[in-house]
Amino acid sequence: MSALLLIEQALNGLQYGVMLFVMAAGLTLVFGVMGLINLAHGSLYMVGAFACAAVAAATGSFWLGLAASLAAAAAAGALVELTVIRRLYARDHLDQVLATFALILVFSEGTRWLFGSFPLYLDIPAGLSGPVTLPGGLDYPLYRLVLIGIGLAIAGGLFWLIGHTRLGIRIRAGEADREMIAALGVDISRLYTAVFALGAALAGLAGALVGALQSVQVGMGEPVLILAFVVIVIGGIGSIKGAFVGALLVGMTDTLGRFLLPAAFGHIMDPSSATSVGAALASMLIYILMAGVLVVRPGGLYGRA
Repeated sequence: MSALLLIEQALNGLQYGVMLFVMAAGLTLVFGVMGLINLAHGSLYMVGAFACAAVAAATGSFWLGLAASLAAAAAAGALVELTVIRRLYARDHLDQVLATFALILVFSEGTRWLFGSFPLYLDIPAGLSGPVTLPGGLDYPLYRLVLIGIGLAIAGGLFWLIGHTRLGIRIRAGEADREMIAALGVDISRLYTAVFALGAALAGLAGALVGALQSVQVGMGEPVLILAFVVIVIGGIGSIKGAFVGALLVGMTDTLGRFLLPAAFGHIMDPSSATSVGAALASMLIYILMAGVLVVRPGGLYGRA
């Protein structure tokens, strides 16, 4: 196994992790501030991807599509919060799960009605296509490097927003004691709508950025949603720092595990399915990681107990 190949897979894991963070950050913000379990977050990821693909196809500009993904996902998130989610804050988590699962069906069928059942495809912008040669002679796709940069920039922006702005102060106060900040004159309804729209916009942006690496299709957000839940459970619910660390751990563990374990166990096969034991272990690795973290820290790495 060459060192360059290992470095390439590590960069793939980093890119995967930062995109998971962009997706999971909105989810952990919504849960931390509102205490809401939002299963429809993956649908907002899908909305962003479809908006980007449709606008890019109509205009020929990926960047206009990217702006459309932010606008469409944020608008969809605000609309959902105003019409459905706002009625669920005082309800128990089972009601929230049922209602947001219903939203998944609404978004899926609505998207299928608008765009059809066939996948759409996004082209990587011409200026970002092709490889770039890194120190050591490694040729790596420029677009994936840009995704890493965008993800790290968003992480830095979120840390600044939460830690150094008035909105961030209100978000942290709302997470700690929402009744108190409402009593101090903060419009809690507007705060909730803003936080939900921000989380939706991040999910839509992630969908658009990753959509250029794969097909854009109905239901594409649900597998990512499962991984986002794994991320915030590992990192700690409500913690942006935890979501960042958890996303990097999941991205690196999944990518390197799928690369290293099948090679390590390639000679051992499951007789019933002829599947490599290494490949089977790699598919379970992130859940083993999550279980191990919860055994040691039940609240996650940076969450409350």
